[in-house]
Amino acid sequence: MQRTAIYWLIYTQTHSSFMVGLAMFASQFPSFLFSPLGGVITDRYNPSRVMLFTQIAAMVQAALLGVLVIYTDYTVWEIFALSIIQGVAYAFEVPARQSMLHEIVAKKEDLPNAIALNSSMVNLAWLVGPAISGIVFEKLGAGVCFLMNALSFVAVITCLLFMKLPKYIPRVHSEKVIKEFREGYVYLKKTPTIGYLILLIGCISLFVFPFSTLLPVYAKVIFTGNASTFGYLNSFIGLGAVMGTIFLASLKPSAKLKKVLFINLLIFGGGLILFSHETNLPLALFFAMMAGFGMMSQTTITNTVIHTNVSREMRGRVIGYYAMAVFGMQPLGGLLIGAVSQSIGAPNTILISGISALVIALVFMPYLRKEVSKDKDETELWEFED
Repeated sequence: MQRTAIYWLIYTQTHSSFMVGLAMFASQFPSFLFSPLGGVITDRYNPSRVMLFTQIAAMVQAALLGVLVIYTDYTVWEIFALSIIQGVAYAFEVPARQSMLHEIVAKKEDLPNAIALNSSMVNLAWLVGPAISGIVFEKLGAGVCFLMNALSFVAVITCLLFMKLPKYIPRVHSEKVIKEFREGYVYLKKTPTIGYLILLIGCISLFVFPFSTLLPVYAKVIFTGNASTFGYLNSFIGLGAVMGTIFLASLKPSAKLKKVLFINLLIFGGGLILFSHETNLPLALFFAMMAGFGMMSQTTITNTVIHTNVSREMRGRVIGYYAMAVFGMQPLGGLLIGAVSQSIGAPNTILISGISALVIALVFMPYLRKEVSKDKDETELWEFED
């Protein structure tokens, strides 16, 4: 709800797709800077405590955003400043939350299902949240969207306090933070099953995922709609993502995940290409749903491979690099797509994003055609280098 409201608020005030890209940059670029550090912190300290602190910070940020919009003559730059605070909090939250999966799920063979369940909840929120946000924005204003988001953190924090987790046993870390950061990078080089997937998701996050920054242009200009139209566009992408989650959950354990990833990347690109110049709203919603179906598997499959292959002592740092690739490259891509759209228009820019997805799929095809290797000897017996 908050993301949808911010993007629509920025666009309606500035009428600039570049400023919407700048809003994405402000909220997500801190992940590029701090996610690896967040991974180191997760490996050093209790992930549930890190998670708790980040949720409190995000709740305060959302509440301040709501108060700012409702009670002051705010500027977009103040919204950007508060978005940066949110981005810093999530840079530490993502590695901690992902690492907690291993504390919650007792059996390693249950991890893929747990990750799929997590993805389904995220995608359901993506389906429902934007639609609600569009309606609330029209009836009550953006500030109420932000305050509702702040209120939702009460439930999250309460759940964290009541969770029964294994007793945390601190581990001794004698190395400096910068050395542990470097160890994560060396580990990825020695574990190509994970390293190549993170490189792939980084390319997709830079050139394809930021297409969403142009959706306000489609809602307001191309479909001559309002905040609800913008919410529906986002929700149909979420609907496709939910369908993709159900599809992944139906796969047999023996399924070749990287082959599925390759095919869904083609579907993602094809959906964007068909959506790009469509002026009929129902057809555009269908193609948006198609793009959402192909899009969600990129992060879910990568996440599954990481969790089932990474060694325990490197888990937080690897997830930190993964978060940097997913959430850190998107803001750079948002700036790029926003700037390009100013010159060639939103439809042509999304067309290029769709073509980029197909090109990335072809470039990584030799790797994606191989079966996923467990890299057991590499991940469990890997020794740190000086």
